[in-house]
Amino acid sequence: MISDRVKNGCEKAPHRSLWKALGYIDEELERPLVGIVNAQNEVIPGHMHLDTIAKAVKEGVRMAGGTPVEFPSIGVCDGIVMGHKGMHYSLASRELIADSIESMAVAHGFDALVMIPNCDKIVPGMLMAALRVNIPTVVVSGGPMLAGRVGGQRVSLSNMFEAVGAAKAGTMDDAQLREYEECACPSCGSCSGMFTANSMNCLCEAIGIALPGNGTIPAVYSERIRLAKYAGLAVMEMVKRDIKPRDICTWEAFENALTMDMALGCSTNSMLHLPAIAHEAGITITMDIADEISARTPNLCKLSPAGPSFIEDLYRAGGIPAVMKELAKKDLLHLNQITVTGKTVGENIEPAVNKDPNVIRPIENPYSPYGGIAVLKGNLAPDGCVVKKSAVAPEMLVHSGPARVFDSEEAVIEAIYDQKIQKGDVVVIRYEGPKGGPGMREMLSPTSALAGMGLDRDVALITDGRFSGATRGACIGHVSPEAARGGPIALVQDGDQIDIDIEKKTIQVRVSEEELAKRREAWQPKAPKIQTGYLARYAALVTSASTGAVLELPTN
Repeated sequence: MISDRVKNGCEKAPHRSLWKALGYIDEELERPLVGIVNAQNEVIPGHMHLDTIAKAVKEGVRMAGGTPVEFPSIGVCDGIVMGHKGMHYSLASRELIADSIESMAVAHGFDALVMIPNCDKIVPGMLMAALRVNIPTVVVSGGPMLAGRVGGQRVSLSNMFEAVGAAKAGTMDDAQLREYEECACPSCGSCSGMFTANSMNCLCEAIGIALPGNGTIPAVYSERIRLAKYAGLAVMEMVKRDIKPRDICTWEAFENALTMDMALGCSTNSMLHLPAIAHEAGITITMDIADEISARTPNLCKLSPAGPSFIEDLYRAGGIPAVMKELAKKDLLHLNQITVTGKTVGENIEPAVNKDPNVIRPIENPYSPYGGIAVLKGNLAPDGCVVKKSAVAPEMLVHSGPARVFDSEEAVIEAIYDQKIQKGDVVVIRYEGPKGGPGMREMLSPTSALAGMGLDRDVALITDGRFSGATRGACIGHVSPEAARGGPIALVQDGDQIDIDIEKKTIQVRVSEEELAKRREAWQPKAPKIQTGYLARYAALVTSASTGAVLELPTN
C-alpha cells in the first residue's frame, strides 16, 4: 500500500504515534487509508450539507474495509462574489484547490481519495488534483438545489439577478423583489439550473469518474446519502482492482464528456474546465475540437436558463444515463470506457429509460441537430470565443450593431442602470481575461441587468472574461487573445460596427486591417486591476493556450 510509507516498520513508530494521537488504532492503520476531501463550509449553499455526504462516504469506506481520513478543501461561492472585487478570485481558486489537495494526498501517503465538491471551481479543481495524484478516486457531489417558486412560477438564482434589473427598470417593486429574494434559493445544493456547478457534476458522470446519479439526484433527497455510501464502497473496489483516474479519464472519456456537454447545453465555463482537467492527464482539448463535436451532436435538453426545466426535472426524466442512452442510439459515445463502477459506460446506461421526452428529447427529435455551445471565429476573435447557443433567442442568432466599449464590468453595469445602452448595441467588456482581470471574472450581473430591463433580445455582449452558466442571451465570452495580450478586442473603439452570426459561427469588426494595424501600434496594455497578493502572482504566471481555453500554471 502507498500508505505503508507513513505507518509501517520500526522507523515509522513516530508516524504511528501521531496517527494514534488522532485516535486511530492498529486495526485501522492496517487497512488502506482513504482521504475524504470534504469541501463543506458555511459560505456556499451547495456546500453547507457536505458533512452529511462525508459521513455517508466514510461509512461506505469502513464497510468495505478501508480507513477514511477526512481533510478539507476551500471553496468560493460564485453567486456571492458576483459583480465585485471578489470575483477576481473565483477562477483562480481552482488552482489553489488542485494544488492543496495534491499536497495533502501525496504528503500523507493516501491509498485512495473520495472527492466531495459541489460548486463551480471546486469540481474541476478536485478533478485536476485527482489526475495529478493518480490514485483510485471517486467524485461524489452534494447534488442540485430544488427550484424556487414565486407566484406559481419556478425560479432559480438567475431569475434573482434578473429581478434586480427589473427593479432598477421600475417594472418590479420592492415587495416583489423581496419575494424573489426569499424564495429563489429554497434549499441546500448547487443552484438549480444547468449552470456551471451542475454542468460539471453531470460531466463527471459522463467521464466516468462519478457514479450514475451524481449530477442530478437533488441535494435534499436521501438517495443522495445512499449514493455517497456507494461511493465509499466503489473507491475500495477500485483499490482492489487498481483502477486509477488516468485509466478512466482517457481521450475517449473526454470526448464522451464533450458530447454530453453539447447534448445538455452546459455552461460555457466547461470550455475552460474540461481542457484544464484533460491537460493534467496529458490530453489536449481545443476550441476547434469542441466545435467539431458540437457540429455532430444534437441538443436534447433545454434546462434553465435556456428553457423551463430544472435539474430536478432531468433527474425525474432518467438523469444523465437516459441522455447518454439517447446519444448511444446514433453511436455518438464510446461505450467501452471503464468507469468508477467497475463497469463500462455501456453497462452503466443499459437500464436507463427516458421517462419524459419533454425534458430529454428523443434523438430523432432534438431541439437542434447541433450542440448547445458554438465556437465563433473572426477578426475580433482569431483564436475563438464561445456562446451558449441553446440560450440565445432566435432573433439574436444574427446581430449587427455599434460597439459600446467598457474596460471593466463595473463600468458597463453603471451604464446599463443609467440607461445608456440602446437597443441594437453590441456591448464590449474587455480587460477581464485571465491575465488582464486578473482572474477572468464572470459577467452575470451585466447580462442579468440587461435581461431585467428587457434588453436581452436586443443587445449582444462580448467579453474576454467569462459568462456565467446562468447567463442567457447573445453573450459571447472567452474571446481570445484577451485584451491584456493585445488581442483585437483591445483595439475596438466606440461606434465600430460588429457583426455576429452564430449560425455561421463568425464574429467580425468592420475595421480595415490597415486601421487595426495603426491602432495596434498605438496600443498600450493596462495593468491588472489587482497588483498585490495571490492575484498578482496568478496574473504573472497564468498563460493562455492558443485557443484561450486552458489556464495553466507551471507544474515543474
